[in-house]
Amino acid sequence: MSRIQNRRLLVRLLWTIPVLSIVALAVAQHPFGPPPPVHFAGLVNDYTPSNVSGGPYEMRGIWSLDVFHDYADFSVTINMEVSDYGVTTGSIKDPTMPPDRGAHTHLISLTHATISTDTSHCPAYNPAPTSGPVIVVTGQPQIITGNGGPAPFQLKGPSTLWVCLAGGTTLPFSNLAFTFTDGPATGHFGSYPIHGVVLQPQEKDHEDHDH
Repeated sequence: MSRIQNRRLLVRLLWTIPVLSIVALAVAQHPFGPPPPVHFAGLVNDYTPSNVSGGPYEMRGIWSLDVFHDYADFSVTINMEVSDYGVTTGSIKDPTMPPDRGAHTHLISLTHATISTDTSHCPAYNPAPTSGPVIVVTGQPQIITGNGGPAPFQLKGPSTLWVCLAGGTTLPFSNLAFTFTDGPATGHFGSYPIHGVVLQPQEKDHEDHDH
């Protein structure tokens, strides 16, 4: 079997076998060293509650999740600004001035996080509820920046973050949600799940040859 065929087989396996089985398979294939992580990535598209300071904000960004044998690393980069709802309800001074929307960025980094089976902070999805395995990751982010520097709320103390990855019968992992359940970060992001999508792996035609 060629390397290209091997790669295609791995891509198919990633989306048809629950992730813990994948990790177990990787461990079996690397008995004398740490296996490579199972990697996920995607987009964030959501809004904060209207009662956060300066909000409600529209949130857009990218995220990544690496699941190792007994821990996980999660990071998300977000740009935020006052939403159209915030404009129409008068939460900014002048709706005709885009700079008044307070555009800003955040980097959230959670490393060596705990892999959990507790789905109590994972959202329900409608009209089609998720039905596949759920990956749950929890911990206190080590880094939360605001426009490249320390976020003001990060300086007030740690916050707890929960990350949930779920899907259905066709795509085991299609939906991401991360939630600040306590700590000062809830004053800016709220305490509701922030939703995103998992980008599925793509095979590239220009790589379809052996060297």
